[in-house]
This record gives sequence, C-alpha cells and structure tokens, in this order.
Amino acid sequence: MYTTQRMRWGIGGGGMTEAVKKLLIANGVVFVLQFFVGPQFTLAFGLIPRIAWSKFYIWQFVSYMFLHGGLIHLLINMYVLWMFGTEVERMWGAKAFYRYYFITGIGAGLIHTLLTPFSSVPTIGASGAVLGILTAFAVMFPNRQITLFLFLILPVTMQAKTLVILFAGMSLFSGMVGSADGVAHFAHLGGMVVGYLYMKRGAQLGSLKERYQKWRRTHRMRAERQNQEEMDRLRRLVDQVLDKANEVGMENLTRDEKILLKRASKILNKEKT
Repeated sequence: MYTTQRMRWGIGGGGMTEAVKKLLIANGVVFVLQFFVGPQFTLAFGLIPRIAWSKFYIWQFVSYMFLHGGLIHLLINMYVLWMFGTEVERMWGAKAFYRYYFITGIGAGLIHTLLTPFSSVPTIGASGAVLGILTAFAVMFPNRQITLFLFLILPVTMQAKTLVILFAGMSLFSGMVGSADGVAHFAHLGGMVVGYLYMKRGAQLGSLKERYQKWRRTHRMRAERQNQEEMDRLRRLVDQVLDKANEVGMENLTRDEKILLKRASKILNKEKT
C-alpha cells in the first residue's frame, strides 16, 4: 500500500524535521545491527511478552520499536512516519513529538503483552508508534484528503479520519479472529487507542498538572507565612522577657523564661543561617 496526501505532502513546505530525521536514522542503524548480529539480537531486544513480564525485561517495551522484520517492513513504517510525522512535529515541536511517539509505542507494547502475556514470539516494529502518529494527524487534520494506492496501482481517496477508523477496525477484527499473517494487530490498535486518548485527554492532564503546581505554590506560601507569624510571635515573647531582664536582672527571671530565651536563641540563629 502506498499513500500520498492530495493537499500537501507530509514533508512539504519545510524539509525534514529534527525528531523525525533522528528516528529515521535510529531505525536504520538498528536495522543494520539486526542484520549483522542475527536472531539473538531480536531475542534480546524484541518484545517477548512472557519474558518481559517474568524476567522484568522492561527495556523491550522501548527497544522493540526500533527492530523490523525485513526491509519492506522498515520502509513502510519509515515512509508513514516521514509523511505524517513531519507535519505533526511542526505543530508540536520536537520535545512533544518525542514524548507522544514513545508514549504510543510503549502503550502499544503494553496492550499487546497484556492481551498475550504468555506468548514467546518476539514483537518488533515501529508500527504502534507510527499509527499513533497517524492518529494524531487525523485528530488535527480530520478532513485532510489522503490517497492510498492499493497494490501500487488502484487509487483510493478518503479523509484522514476515515483512514484511521478503517485501520482501527481492521486491526480490531484481525486481532479478534486471529490472523495468520504474523502481525501484532492489537499492538497496532493499542498505539492508535493510546494516541487518541492522549490527544483527547492530554489537555485535561495538563490542567490537572497546572492545578497541582498551583496548589503546591499556595501550600508553600501558606506554610512560609505561618512560619513567619510564628517567628514574629517568638520575637515578641523574647522582647518581653528581655525587657523584664533589664528591669529585674537575668537572675530574677523564672525558669520557664530562661528556657524560652535559650530555645529562642537557637531557633532565631538557625533561621539566620
């Protein structure tokens, strides 16, 4: 399947973006390593649900995204990442793009392993994260016209939101009936679901974070104000005791007044330092 955007190419109007470029390079380098090292590389860094859970190989939830099952698998994923990712990154910036990419990729891996916890088959590929990027594109540009060239011949044009719904439906159906194509369909679906939820709920999460930070600032200011009030009260008490000492002498102060002066001296000196 070959895709193109009728209105504008994913890379159009500004050249390769920083995060997409680095992800393309990273995937290419890892693919070369995978080729030369052999199957043991895939066993170590592919996502194997049974091992990831039982032996706590948590790095596999990240490393599996950079491995691929062949050159065609790699090229398709990188092509989609390039086409849709560049425009998404221009909207967000590199930092937010990286965060979203890894959240969707890791989320896809988690969903896949939760649904197949005893599988010993390595799951590899950036498809979960890449389909998360496609989902972000569809949320931001739902009516953008996308043309698919099925079998590199038959053109089919649809809106971006329709394309994502179609992919999601195919992944859900294939995952439920159990296809023999060796594709982790639930990982694909997981990346899209996590991406959609992040897009829809991200603003609310940001609002919660802002409210929490505001509460912390208010709580800290209130604590500082209360501490200052306590220090002022202590100073007033010390001044009263010292005034009395000037009148009657230190030796005529009560035991409690002498203890107060001693403790107040330590507290006030500590505050100065």
